Amino acid sequence: MAFMIIASLLLSYMLIRVIFSLFGVGKQKNLPPGPTRLPIIGNLHLLGDQPHRSLAKLAEIHGPIMSLKLGQITTLVISSSTAAKENHARYSVAWLPVCTDWRTLRRISNSNIFSNNSLESNQHLRNQKVEELIAYCRQASLLNNHVDIGRAAFRTSLNLLSNTIFSKDLTDPYEDSGKEFKEVVGNIMVEAGKPNLVDFFPVLKKIDPQGIRRRLGRHFGKVLEIFEELIEERLRLGRLKQDDVLDVCLKIIQDSPTEINRSHMKSLFLMSWANWPMAQVAGLGKLGLENCCGSSSLLDVCLGCC
Repeated sequence: MAFMIIASLLLSYMLIRVIFSLFGVGKQKNLPPGPTRLPIIGNLHLLGDQPHRSLAKLAEIHGPIMSLKLGQITTLVISSSTAAKENHARYSVAWLPVCTDWRTLRRISNSNIFSNNSLESNQHLRNQKVEELIAYCRQASLLNNHVDIGRAAFRTSLNLLSNTIFSKDLTDPYEDSGKEFKEVVGNIMVEAGKPNLVDFFPVLKKIDPQGIRRRLGRHFGKVLEIFEELIEERLRLGRLKQDDVLDVCLKIIQDSPTEINRSHMKSLFLMSWANWPMAQVAGLGKLGLENCCGSSSLLDVCLGCC
């Protein structure tokens, strides 16, 4: 019965959208040129399995600034670097109104995770994790075992960030410790990378036809539980030396309880897992490959393994 009701609602919605599309009801004016839109799906059919290439071809036809209708979402696509720079300067997310909590979390993350000084001070840590990765690959080679480079690099990245925040590895290639955390983070990446109908048809948000939001909610809940356990473990130790991000946050809570709380801390850690790869790429590019990897001998080993 419930399925029939949902199906009837969807069919009614689609019929209304078709009528609106045919008679031009609700069309937005002053939009850049773009390809012809189909009823309901708009221009989704033009993206294909390689959207970046499809958008590049469409830009050759419709110009560097074009509009697409992706389901219900009107999207502006800018392919010109000059136009993109101007748009970013005028409408950047940095100009959006923010709350005090957001400013506090951003200040903590910028000064303790993503700053140039932080990246430079953690150079020895990156060097250590690269050495561990090479040692793992060497041992696997001696034992004639295959190595999944993607998984090994993913594990190294997780441990690099976990050491920055918690001063400990959360995964171990030789033991099952941390297996749950690695699997949960991997599941989040898989679910987040799937095309989601809700992104193009917000009207389906509550229905969640693919179940992606429900699964992501469970995975994020498990990650937050792990963070809570790590916070409790640090508090039981009773030592705050400000050696890592967790100590910094706990020290702020002690000195200014109204500034941040545990919920803010866990949100900050969760946000860091999402932003860390981009900060690492930027840091590697700025510091240079040799400086980032440490000694030239280590760099030679890395290149020799390729």
